[in-house]
Amino acid sequence: MRIGGRGLLLVVASIAPAMAEAQSPAQYPARPVRIVVPQSPGASTDTTARLIAQKLTGALGQTVLVDNRPGAGSVIGTEVVAKATPDGHTLLVVASSITLNPILHKNLTWDPVRDFAPITQLSSFPNILIVHPAVPAKTVKELIALAKAKPGALNYGSAGTATGTHLSAELFKHMTGTDMVHVPYKGGGAAIPALMGGQVQLMFGTTVSALPHVRAGKLRALAVTSPKRSPSAPDVPTIAESGVPGYDHTPWNGFLAPAQTPRAIIARLNEETARILHSPDTKAVFMNEGAEPVGNKPEEFGAIIKSEIAKWGKVIQAAGIRAD
Repeated sequence: MRIGGRGLLLVVASIAPAMAEAQSPAQYPARPVRIVVPQSPGASTDTTARLIAQKLTGALGQTVLVDNRPGAGSVIGTEVVAKATPDGHTLLVVASSITLNPILHKNLTWDPVRDFAPITQLSSFPNILIVHPAVPAKTVKELIALAKAKPGALNYGSAGTATGTHLSAELFKHMTGTDMVHVPYKGGGAAIPALMGGQVQLMFGTTVSALPHVRAGKLRALAVTSPKRSPSAPDVPTIAESGVPGYDHTPWNGFLAPAQTPRAIIARLNEETARILHSPDTKAVFMNEGAEPVGNKPEEFGAIIKSEIAKWGKVIQAAGIRAD
């Protein structure tokens, strides 16, 4: 029996997904692997991706490269991976802000749940509530009392609209009923000096950027945003234990592949990445950066992404946040 050209194409198209699904992890990768980072070099996602890429190169037996594609609040680089061939050779390391994009951008061409296959959560890192030394509040409760006594008088800085440092503050305002004025800067590198100079009175900064100034006595730390204390600052209480029960904003970096990537490849990447994250030298690097390695299962990471989308939708709507 002969099959015409059109029929042959249909047959090949029908068996291709099955052939890809049956691919053994031992056969992957067949060529160098590209990890797209939708932020600029030097961002936490970039440094994390480069650490993982270096160690995956040895584990996979192929070169793993980092490709920075910043722009439009991570939308551009993320779209590159969403449209990539789902064969495990184009991957994505992204910040937790990926869960905000469908809320902030109504015309996205991709969806974080529909268009990506979770590999694993790479790390988690709390923000830290810091104030200028001139602010009289020494605790979270005192800061809340001060903000309620003077609505709109306190200004807080952030690394930009809809960044993690902004959302930590908006969640705090939402849960405490306080009124503080947002002053966005172009990155944390500009916001921290503004806080030290007294241009703003407080900020929910990253532990990496804030702790050196706290230890030098130039800023005062009141609390961390995670549900448990940070190993990098064990003497700093959590916001939840400081009078705001249930408060939790723990930004993260995650590892994703295009949707429809074969399960065997996802499993291989998950296994190798988890092994890297749980190694003593990787833990030491993360600890020095104020982060904690995670390395959970794809299903667990997928559930986190879905829950974050639901959580931040409410906060963003209440705060009236719009993408720049």
